[in-house]
Amino acid sequence: MPALTLLLPEFKRVEHAPPFSLWLARGDRLADAKPGRDVVLRECFEFTGTALPVAALTRSLDAGDATGATWVRADPAYARADAVTARLMACGDLGLTHKESDELARALRPLFGDAGFPLEASRPDRWYLRCPNDTRLPAFADTQNVLGDDLMRHLPRGDNERQWRSLFNEAQVILHNHAVNARRIERGQVPVNSLWFWGAGKLPDWVRTPFSHIASGDPAVVALAKRAGIPVAAALTTLSREDAGANILIDAEAVPEIDARRFARIDLLFASGERFRYQHSHRWRIWRRVRR
Repeated sequence: MPALTLLLPEFKRVEHAPPFSLWLARGDRLADAKPGRDVVLRECFEFTGTALPVAALTRSLDAGDATGATWVRADPAYARADAVTARLMACGDLGLTHKESDELARALRPLFGDAGFPLEASRPDRWYLRCPNDTRLPAFADTQNVLGDDLMRHLPRGDNERQWRSLFNEAQVILHNHAVNARRIERGQVPVNSLWFWGAGKLPDWVRTPFSHIASGDPAVVALAKRAGIPVAAALTTLSREDAGANILIDAEAVPEIDARRFARIDLLFASGERFRYQHSHRWRIWRRVRR
């Protein structure tokens, strides 16, 4: 029988949703891991380096030229000021057209070019900085940890942090005064008034994974799977008899209706760190009631 691993959001978001509530009630709780999507992906994929190089991975999908440089995502963002601070409200997918993206990127290129980090606006929702391989970078906060929070708590920290904070501030000034944003505000759209730096790293020389089938809509997962030579699909809904010994990884957003009886085990990996295993024999644990 095949084995299934599910990459899931935070535990509190799905603990009461079927079929997860049944599997959690009748399955075994395993040792918790550290929270974080990057931690989950490090469990599922082995690759060189210590951090998840999201920028290099997605650049390999978007342009195919990620080797030979260090990459940083510099995604278009919307920050909203309140009484005491500014909060990151949206990042990446702000509904920019290709024309708007090109206009904004053109205005920003001199700033980043002079710093030695050429700006590449591959897509309206994913922008990149190409950095020399020997660049010493500070620590950048993942967008998922920043959305809705005080920006000041998540600005770059560490090597050359002053340079990167200065680039962050200067980019905001350029964007604030740009005609594209004036037109967007007139149309009732949020302006692109900031960039967010994150996902820094180099493309791994190699990637390995124990999984034979992978389904995900996350570009970083898709890139890791391709780097490992594993076919990846947007969703995985059927298995043939030849797949009886398959080891399957499905990302949360691609989870179909699952018949648990078809799997030897189902491992549940939550982004908040909880780990559970539901085995084929656990279906007989009928005395374990689902929590309401």
